[in-house]
Amino acid sequence: MLTPDERRAMIAQLRAFPDQFAALVQPLSPEQRTARPLPGEWSVAQNIHHLADSHMNAYIRFKLILLEDHPTIKPYHQEDWAETADATPADVDDSLAILRGLHRRWTTVMDSVEDAQWVRAGIHPEVGEITLEWLLIHYMEHSAGHIDQMQRTINALG
Repeated sequence: MLTPDERRAMIAQLRAFPDQFAALVQPLSPEQRTARPLPGEWSVAQNIHHLADSHMNAYIRFKLILLEDHPTIKPYHQEDWAETADATPADVDDSLAILRGLHRRWTTVMDSVEDAQWVRAGIHPEVGEITLEWLLIHYMEHSAGHIDQMQRTINALG
């Protein structure tokens, strides 16, 4: 289990991620945002849109676990979501706006969670039992992983 200081540091980082996402994508042209130079990897724009989709789901999962007793969490197929009409355009402004507002709300809720509540759990049919702390750690890693993926994509553009 994380210490309260470790959790606070992770929450602060989660709050800062949307600005980091924006800093990566803002200098890119529309063509660069939608390019897929790495086989099997999403474009930078798809990453941003995916982060909005994924983190909306995570926020809802977090609140369900916080407010209900052992809720079952609904999975979704991210590969399908990444190919929908709203997940492929070069314009990422709406997704960045979602991420900024969502991360502010999500981290506000996280700041209110008492130390003993971080072990509250729900059931994810594909993962098993997940706790509020697991969600915090997982989405910290998720955000960092997508920053890495976007940076590799940008580097591959030359």
